[in-house]
Amino acid sequence: MSLLRRTALAVINAFIAAVGRLDKSLSPSDTLAKLRKHKWQTSDSVYIFHFLSASFWLTLMTAPPFPYKLLIPILYTIAMLIPLTSQFFLPATPVFSWLITFYSNGFIPLQYRPNPSVSLLPTLETVLYGANISDLLTRFTHPILDILAWIPYGVGHYALPFVVAAFLWLFRPKEALHFWSTAFGYMFLIGVIVQILFPCAAPWYELIYGLTPANYGVKGSPGGLIRIDSLFHANGYTTAFGNSPLVFGAFPSLHSAAATLEALSVAHFFPQTKTWVWVYAGVLYWATMYMTHHYLIDVVGGACLATMCFYFFMPEELKGIVAATSPPGTNLGLLTSTSAAKANGNLPAYRMGTQRSKYDIYDLEAPRDRQRNGNGRAGGAVSARGIMTEAAAEFELAESEDEFASETGDGERHTGDEEDITYRPTMQKAGRKPNGKDKSKIAAGGANGHRHTASIARLIRGPDARGSIDQGEEGWRSPMSAGFVFPPRNGKGKEVDS
Repeated sequence: MSLLRRTALAVINAFIAAVGRLDKSLSPSDTLAKLRKHKWQTSDSVYIFHFLSASFWLTLMTAPPFPYKLLIPILYTIAMLIPLTSQFFLPATPVFSWLITFYSNGFIPLQYRPNPSVSLLPTLETVLYGANISDLLTRFTHPILDILAWIPYGVGHYALPFVVAAFLWLFRPKEALHFWSTAFGYMFLIGVIVQILFPCAAPWYELIYGLTPANYGVKGSPGGLIRIDSLFHANGYTTAFGNSPLVFGAFPSLHSAAATLEALSVAHFFPQTKTWVWVYAGVLYWATMYMTHHYLIDVVGGACLATMCFYFFMPEELKGIVAATSPPGTNLGLLTSTSAAKANGNLPAYRMGTQRSKYDIYDLEAPRDRQRNGNGRAGGAVSARGIMTEAAAEFELAESEDEFASETGDGERHTGDEEDITYRPTMQKAGRKPNGKDKSKIAAGGANGHRHTASIARLIRGPDARGSIDQGEEGWRSPMSAGFVFPPRNGKGKEVDS
């Protein structure tokens, strides 16, 4: 099976499982019942801020006009009341707050808007870095470089947030998706508010108008993306940036902020992709300046904003690598409160008590050694032998010696005892009859001897044939009992004449 097919099957199976975990109720009464049971905390007061912010921007909004714009809060309220949609819309509230802020800022009256700055950013860049770095990066252009910059800047920036959200939903605990929507939404909201309060012109303005003072009558420009429109004989970017409600939003760069947050989050929840996501972020940093949309100081400011939001909004239970890489359904609260989580950090989640084991799922009695050892050794480091023992039990190579067929005090097995066919005790050498001392060694070896699946011969022969094979008496002998012997010997250890 090819790697692409295995990946596709894994994603499909994860999607089916994720859909099965959803709350599919369409009854608003279920949401109201949850709301009545909710224990209110101080952190819930942030929704008051979102309500006031949305009310303010809706008041300023003139397109769509009243009363059509009332459909926005009505539809959002309906989505919040239906359990099926509220499980997505509630965590995404910061994202919607950013979207309405970004769109409605264009309706702010001119007399209340600060004057946009044209020379501040290039001056700071020259002072801090010794040169106008963004200007140096745009002096040489080429169609290949245009495509290389367009992929992360003009495509990845808009698509990757949804890809990250989808993979967190499919393969990580729901708290990871909630963190992503919270950090992403507040990062963009903070960035847009800074751009509104401190408007600054982008490098494309300097290339077109020089250092001429800017005003809000200037249309936005696609910058270097106009070469992409020309290459594909389209005008999508020219139209989109020309109608942007936020023209003077150079600082901070939300393109670099998004790439940084994506790199930090993906590297945290999917550590195996760390190198690739940071390569993507590095290419996008260059693309923002190559496309004449940002100065280097904008890129640095956006990266700092993303880093701040990543660590500020990261919940305590997701900071550990074990919790961050746990599969969906993991009880993170139990994981962080269990001391074994640190000691057994390299074991699966349900081995640490944060998920139900197979014994709980199928209502079976756990082996006695699991009951004695628990789900981990609290406190201290776990020895290599302890880890290997639990790993063997995990993959069901064997069960504990307590589950094997019962033995009497003299080491004899009885035909009435139930025998576990997955275990085969260590055999004594051919031709030797066990004495009392050997019997005790064999009985002890049953607990510490090598465990493996039973041979076919042991499964075929009846229980009455046990003695003739295991005790070295005459009769058919399994080569697994004492290894191959050459030349052949009889049951008393003497060679057999050919």
